[in-house]
Parts: sequence; structure tokens; C-alpha cells
Amino acid sequence: MSSAERLRLSSRSLHICIDMQRLFSTDGPWPTPWMERVLPTCAELTAHARERTIFTRFIPPPTPDSAQGAWRGYYRHWRETTRDRLDPRLLDLMPELAAFVPPALVYDKPVYSAFGGHKLVSLLRERKVDTLVVSGAETDVCVLSTILAAIDLGFFIVVARDAVCSSSDAGHDALITMFELRFAHQLAIAEAEEILRAWPRNTD
Repeated sequence: MSSAERLRLSSRSLHICIDMQRLFSTDGPWPTPWMERVLPTCAELTAHARERTIFTRFIPPPTPDSAQGAWRGYYRHWRETTRDRLDPRLLDLMPELAAFVPPALVYDKPVYSAFGGHKLVSLLRERKVDTLVVSGAETDVCVLSTILAAIDLGFFIVVARDAVCSSSDAGHDALITMFELRFAHQLAIAEAEEILRAWPRNTD
């Protein structure tokens, strides 16, 4: 099977880059040490398909008590991350990626999954997207939540192995293994180089 067949990439494929924000850089309260390593690869994927890229940003609530349910306890623990205390500049995309907006789009979300509301899925349906190329942070939290939601919605997923990162090596490795073992019919994992070779550059 060729890469094109295995990865199912076409002009209807879209790149979703998850939460590559200063919030998760070494400047922020939730540092993801690998971010700097995968950032150039996320930028490569974006440059290949600027008009077919969506960046998500994780946006905490104003205060712990304004969050819903168990999120309140979460933000009481991470009190410095709520917007009444957080430097708002930490919510920005990493500068290397922000330079692609526009034409790339930005979608803000209050939860782990990019599909926490109806806005994103409506956009993907409108564009007739069938395959999602996934990059970003963190493999075992927001990336995981987004991928599982996308699979439930019927999208085929291509995980860019060298463009996802986590603050936990063990969590990252376990999730990559789980994806390979349990989701072979709905997901493929590939290095960015293989993805770029297989994905038609003309994405209009």
C-alpha cells in the first residue's frame, strides 16, 4: 500500500494544530519541554496547507467558580492559570505559527477536545473534510481528546508522529502505542516527511 493510500490525504484533508501556545511553552505555567522540538515540524505542515490549517487555543475560564463541574476543582488547583491571574499574552499561539494567521484559522476552546462545541464540526462538514492531519500538544490530553472525538464523528486521522508532544514521555509513548494497536482502521501514524510527500500541495 502506498503512502497516499495509507494516509488517505487529498485536497479535502485539513491540518488541525492543537494548542501550540505560549501557555504550554517554557514561559507558561504548563511547560511542555518537547514543544520547541516539534514546533518547526508543525510550521512545515502549516506552510504546506495554510488555507487548510486550523489552530486551536486552550482558553481557561476567568475564575475557578466560573468553570463547570469538576473543572472548578481543577482550576482551584491551577489557580494561577485562570484568566483573572494569567498574563493574557500566554494564550497566544507560538509566534512561528501565529505568522500563518490568516489564511490559517484560530479556534478557541474551553475544554480538552477541539470538538467541545458544534463550531468546528460544522466548519469541517461545510468544507467536506474527510481526513484530519493532527499535530500539537499534548499527545495524552488535548490531542487524545480531539482525536477520539474526531473518530466518533467519522473523520480519518493522520497523526504526525514528529509533530505531537507531551510533558510526559510515558504518556506520549503509551498513546502512540495505543493508537497503533487499537485504531488501525480509523487512524494512521506517519512522520511529517511522509505526510508532506503524500498530501497534494494544491489544497484549494
